[in-house]
Amino acid sequence: MKLKGRIINIVSNIFYVESEKNIYECTSRGIFKAKDIKPVVGDNVLFNIENNVGNILEIVDRKSYIKRPKIANLTQLLLVISAKNPTPDLLMLDKQLAFAEFLHIKPIIIINKIDLNSEKADSIEKLYTNIGYQVIQTNAKQGIGIDKLRKCLEENISVFSGNSGVGKSTLINNIFEVKTTQEGEVSKKNKKGKNTTTVIKLYKIEEKSYVADTPGFSNFDVYEIPYKELYKYFIEFNKYVNNCEYIDCTHVKEEICGVKSEVGENISESRYTNFKKIYEELKDREEHKW
Repeated sequence: MKLKGRIINIVSNIFYVESEKNIYECTSRGIFKAKDIKPVVGDNVLFNIENNVGNILEIVDRKSYIKRPKIANLTQLLLVISAKNPTPDLLMLDKQLAFAEFLHIKPIIIINKIDLNSEKADSIEKLYTNIGYQVIQTNAKQGIGIDKLRKCLEENISVFSGNSGVGKSTLINNIFEVKTTQEGEVSKKNKKGKNTTTVIKLYKIEEKSYVADTPGFSNFDVYEIPYKELYKYFIEFNKYVNNCEYIDCTHVKEEICGVKSEVGENISESRYTNFKKIYEELKDREEHKW
């Protein structure tokens, strides 16, 4: 009999599959290697049990996939910045937003440590809500905004991303409340200096709601995005590209450009400046990849 479950952890080629409140240790069939595909954390799989050992037979319903770190079926990226200490890194945030759009995964911006600079937090929220993004302000240490954050996690597989020191661990520990074992494991993995490990695990908040612990996720790059297509993932640009003189406008060097003409009006200068920086970075990487 085939069972259906979700991979929540992988340790030494043993796949831990959750199915109907049970967790089974499974191996994967050789067929995956032949097809050049491998089950990853987050995958929904069909498996059977033979001699008390699970065997993964098939990967089903893979709706999203991130190569580094390898994880499937994420539905939300929670992009954490701090209002102060460290200084909010909007270039990193704009990279992450573009990557989320590229992957078709919903991004939510979390501004933590709002007590340290509420004016900065408000200005960042205004900038990104005007674009259309959901923004949640939090003070993790005081529990402010945690209920709103927990609500948006319902029936999603979410991952937190952000530079060291922005408060991801405290946010996660608040979400898990009294689940001290999970708190300790998640917090330990997310401490500064631990961000090079490749251990990935899903932690259940409630039925159909998971947080993916992916240390090192903040170090992902956006090099999968073709530089000529980057503008598509700065979503506020899209309504103005038809006003460009040239169909293949790069929105960087051209004189008559629908996007450039809106900078300072309907497109923020900081977003456009970051677009150009990321564009040049991607262009240089693509032109020198060999």
